[in-house]
Amino acid sequence: MSRFNGKILIKLWAIALPFLLYTQRTECQQSILDSTFTFKEGIVKTGAALNIISQKTGFNFTYDSRLVDQERKTVMNFADTRLNVILDSILSNDSLVYSVIDKYIIISHREIRVTVVDTASQKVKYITGKIIDIETHEPLPFAALALKNTGKGTVTNNNGNFGMKITPDLLNDTLSVSYLGYLKKEIPVKEALGKNLTISMKREFISIPEIIIKNQNPQEIVARALRAIPKNYGNTPALMTGFYREGVLKKSELQTYSEAILQIYKSAYSGTLFGDQIKVYKSRKIENTDRRDTLAIRLKAGLSTCLELDGAKNIFDFLAIPTDYTYHLTDIVTYDDETAYAIEFNQRENVDLPLFEGTIYINTVDYGILSVEFDVNPKYIHKMKDFFVSTNSHRFNTWPTSVKYTVSYRKMDNRYFLNHVRGDLIFTSSLKRKLFNTQFIVFFELAVTETVLTNVTRFDREDLAPIHSIFSRTIKNYDAQFWGNQDFLRPEDNLLKALKNMNVKLQEFSK
Repeated sequence: MSRFNGKILIKLWAIALPFLLYTQRTECQQSILDSTFTFKEGIVKTGAALNIISQKTGFNFTYDSRLVDQERKTVMNFADTRLNVILDSILSNDSLVYSVIDKYIIISHREIRVTVVDTASQKVKYITGKIIDIETHEPLPFAALALKNTGKGTVTNNNGNFGMKITPDLLNDTLSVSYLGYLKKEIPVKEALGKNLTISMKREFISIPEIIIKNQNPQEIVARALRAIPKNYGNTPALMTGFYREGVLKKSELQTYSEAILQIYKSAYSGTLFGDQIKVYKSRKIENTDRRDTLAIRLKAGLSTCLELDGAKNIFDFLAIPTDYTYHLTDIVTYDDETAYAIEFNQRENVDLPLFEGTIYINTVDYGILSVEFDVNPKYIHKMKDFFVSTNSHRFNTWPTSVKYTVSYRKMDNRYFLNHVRGDLIFTSSLKRKLFNTQFIVFFELAVTETVLTNVTRFDREDLAPIHSIFSRTIKNYDAQFWGNQDFLRPEDNLLKALKNMNVKLQEFSK
């Protein structure tokens, strides 16, 4: 492989997708906690103990990673002992309770009912709506919405829908809506409250003489953007709040869906050896994998991949190694009150590695990177199998057919901050010597909803989110109350429909 894979490519493709084979079990789920089992494993780690129980019972565990210390050692010697007693002994925490849904044992805190009047939440108001093109009426996905005088913001989903919660101190602010190639729109917050807005954006065509475009050197523009990163992105850390979600669909049916509110310590872009940190504020997930299924996919390291895709910090290889790429200035577009170069990049014909192709948008004045849309070159994507599939079944052939990413930044007070990251991946799998294929769609997304620059400190080690498993709660229904005062992204129409279709299978989705 190429000389730079170890530094850049592996980071971007750290979303290994292990494939899990299931065997059908016959235990009755209502009595599994009262069923007796024998284990003679000796001293093992708690995480290993739970895995051993899963293998023997056919039931998987779902829990908040902060409730269970997977590295703590425990004694796993039991003879004809009820499973709930075994769990009590292994976990050594009398505040935990166990419940069963389908083939999952949920470990959670013992519920203590306390009636609390949340006066702050009663004062929260809402701005909701949809962003569309004024002429075509087509929705504008991933449009940026921000309050002008704060670090608060969000993005639209694939259907152009958005929502933002407004506290009393923000009532005199102004909502700004931005989209590449469109005129910026501003609406006073007080005028937008309590309405399901339809915001129509007008495309702005900039008449640029061809001679001007020809005289621009796109590779020099890219080089300037690289050199300007320390100035544009700053040498002080930031504290970000973000909404993260990920999901896996088998054909059109949702297999897993997870989401979380995060806090992110974003380290400085220059002059520091510290890395970024992630802390989970609140999370939940849903599983829809039938034990009779022969094949399922899990997304691994989606959170850390979102941070690795911050290409201004973990430099994109099409910025760091321009000798492998060709560049073409295709347009100059408007963004907010400024303009940006649209530069297409492709790998050179003499390079036969699976590199990227796409478009990078660079501010024409300060050379800040506004947005990047890119995918793995389809011509060489077949060479990427080993980057994605970490444990493949011998019965199946599995390969990626499409890998697409988008990354955008928000400019505040002449400094750029990570705003939105999205990954969309398609895999195809087939039984060996069989003609029929199964398609899996995998997505992950991070939207930064608030950025703070004062009193920023690193998180304590015990508060950090595990890299591979962060989600804790089973989704009961889809209402805004679950997230409290935190902003979240509403699922797209097709995803929301898929979630509701699980009502019959899991009997936990309210109509």
